[in-house]
Amino acid sequence: MAEPQRKPGIVRRFLGKCWGVLSWIRVSLANLMFLVLIGVLIVVFVGTPRLIVAPGSVLVLNPGGVLVDQLSYTDPLSSLLAQSQQMPAETLLSDVVDAVDRAAEDERIAMLLIQLDYLQHGGLSKSQEIARALDRFRAAGKRIVAYGDNFTQDQYWLAAQADEVLLNPMGAVLLQGYGVYQSYLKRLLDKLAVDVHVFRVGKYKSAVEPLVRDDMSDAARANALVWLNQLWDSYSGGVTRTRKLEAGAVDAYINNMDTVFAATEGNTAAAALAQGLVDAIVTRDELNDYLIERVGADDEGWFKGIGFEDYLHITDREQLDPLPHDVVGLVVASGMIVDGEQPAGTVGGDTLASLIRDARRDDQVKALVLRVDSEGGSAFASEIIRQELLQFKQSGKPLVVSMGSVAASGGYWISAPADEIWATPATITGSIGIFGVFPTLDRALDKLGISNDGVGTTRLAGDLRLDRPLDPISQRAIQSTIEHGYQRFLDVVATGRSMSREQVDALGGGRVWSGVAAREAGLVDKLGYLEDAVASAAERAGLEDYTLQLIEPALTPQEALLRALFQVVGPSPAAHAAPSGRGAVNRWLEAGWRQLRWLTQLNDPQGMYAWCSGCLRP
Repeated sequence: MAEPQRKPGIVRRFLGKCWGVLSWIRVSLANLMFLVLIGVLIVVFVGTPRLIVAPGSVLVLNPGGVLVDQLSYTDPLSSLLAQSQQMPAETLLSDVVDAVDRAAEDERIAMLLIQLDYLQHGGLSKSQEIARALDRFRAAGKRIVAYGDNFTQDQYWLAAQADEVLLNPMGAVLLQGYGVYQSYLKRLLDKLAVDVHVFRVGKYKSAVEPLVRDDMSDAARANALVWLNQLWDSYSGGVTRTRKLEAGAVDAYINNMDTVFAATEGNTAAAALAQGLVDAIVTRDELNDYLIERVGADDEGWFKGIGFEDYLHITDREQLDPLPHDVVGLVVASGMIVDGEQPAGTVGGDTLASLIRDARRDDQVKALVLRVDSEGGSAFASEIIRQELLQFKQSGKPLVVSMGSVAASGGYWISAPADEIWATPATITGSIGIFGVFPTLDRALDKLGISNDGVGTTRLAGDLRLDRPLDPISQRAIQSTIEHGYQRFLDVVATGRSMSREQVDALGGGRVWSGVAAREAGLVDKLGYLEDAVASAAERAGLEDYTLQLIEPALTPQEALLRALFQVVGPSPAAHAAPSGRGAVNRWLEAGWRQLRWLTQLNDPQGMYAWCSGCLRP
């Protein structure tokens, strides 16, 4: 007689059901991915309507998100699945400049429309680079018009470079001035019984002040006011010049905003018009009619326009000329400097060093431009990068640095070895100083009834733990390494800039400089933009016929395929898309996260950081 089959136990049945659910999820995701791939292939092989640049078109310059020198890494597959997003989180500065320059020489482009409603942050330094391209476009005899539903401070400076600035009847020009404000956490940390051990050199090195103070120190306040006023003079002066306003008009608009708005009964658009900040108030439909009168309409009743990203894709296909043999390499260092291998948008010490090494070994690369847009970070990673730059220089090839919005602290550390340093007038640089931070939670845990005890063979056994107090021996030892790190920083700058250590120390101590002031102090050589640095590098290498080549990490075959598919079907800003703004609460939350985000990226092997936390990205 056969033995009766036993019924599985309750645990086994539960685990079996869990496994069944997981298997269903796995199969469903695989099927979904397969369907997405099939859809992509249909689009690729069946084809989409081919975009063209119609004669007499308007180039629509409508960047979205944040203007950057390097796009942060995003999984191409995730990008494919995120088709519902109307605008990108980031826009390459070089894409904007390239589109404007190509359009200046393109007979099919009649004029340019600047629409910045999607632009979250551009910054004065990057806007100045775009303004140079706009000047070249205007010099070709073509008109520039800017339109906005509203203009934030970042957006307005760039819009003000247009020949004509138009504003929505419900819009406003929202200017505030520049400021550096941070939340200070000392009282909170005291209430939580968190001890923050800070080690730093330089009275202006204020990166750690929010952890150990309730307010800004006098030294940090005095230094910030100097460079903030220099940047604001550049901003307000630029608006005054392009809008042909009286001196001090921008400050008067801001400082008397209540009476300015009251004079128009709270009509912010009318106030902007009365103050000369805009030329006319028009609705979106009126803007469309205005442009149709000048360039004509397309089949859908819109003005003949093409978004700058679509325009770049089209002109990329059209530019089939063979590249010159000689190359000026471009390596971008954008984001916080962190140890090890890191994705784009963060400066990995090993990643960037590898790219520099590739440029040194490539016989076609005759010179290198290092574009720095970084507040710094790990001192160790900065030194790894600098050592590779020194190897590059030993090869005999010229090395030129182009500073973007910020090249401070660790960003200056990696800039110092260059044969020549270029900064924009609004670049923030310097901040030569070192700090370290180590929090301990033993008192906080004790309040919760958690204690720590044990034995060790030495006094420092079990030290450097979050749940134990930091031994005075460790505190003195760490401070000693921080002081040595600062002396090392001084030597790096002194060697690179042909200065004495005393001269560098007088400029250091964590002090922040604008590009203009840094030029006067000898921390940078010339004021200019990326194109100037590239031209200088080529001249130093004796090149007349050359191409600029971006040197970046190679994609895996899978990433390359997905990115190619994404470029075919990926989202592109529509020339006539309506904007979606961000609320004040969202902006406040984003600012708070940026202020604390650096804590999640600290990975220096010795806990030593050359970073400028209070550096505004102008």
